[in-house]
Order: sequence, then structure tokens, then C-alpha cells
Amino acid sequence: MRKPRDYDAELKALNDRARQLKDRKIQQLGELVVATGADALSIQELAGLLLASVERDDPVKTENWRKRGAAFFQRGTAKVANHTRDDTGGAATNDSGTPPSGSQAGAN
Repeated sequence: MRKPRDYDAELKALNDRARQLKDRKIQQLGELVVATGADALSIQELAGLLLASVERDDPVKTENWRKRGAAFFQRGTAKVANHTRDDTGGAATNDSGTPPSGSQAGAN
């Protein structure tokens, strides 16, 4: 005779695994924010930057971001983070290339 399956135990294991994956993703996102130096931004600036990137419908710019992100992981965080700060004067910029209002250029 076959042993009956314990669906409740399988479902609980799947839910536990899903929770672990979600927790790991959240932790990795936080580590990424710190590694890129984005933790120097205010929460509002970071949220605005992320929202602008999600709303943008420019495949060329998106591909450039993807390449830059790939380079970040291949070369290491220190080189790319320093290069990013050099490009923007150490502050986040909006679409016009100027620092967002309320930010201090060169502040770390």
C-alpha cells in the first residue's frame, strides 16, 4: 500500500520556503542599497529615484542601466560606486541632470 501524502505538511514547507526566499530578497536589496552608496540618499529621494526608473519606458536607457549593473557586480562595489559618485558629483540627479531640490551636492 502507498503511504498517503501529507498535504498540510507539504503546504507548510512550501510556505516556509517562500517566506525564506522573500526574507532573503529583502536582505539582498538592503545590502545592494548600502553597497551602491544609495544609503546616503534620503528615503524620499531613493523612493523617487526607483519610481522614476520603473515608470521610464526607454529601452535604450534601461539597457544602459542593465549593463552598468552587470559591470557593478563583475568589477566589485568600490570601483563602480566611486565612478557613480564622480558622474553625478556625489548626489543623485533628476532627468535634467541637476541635483534634486533639498539635496546637498557632494554630501556622503
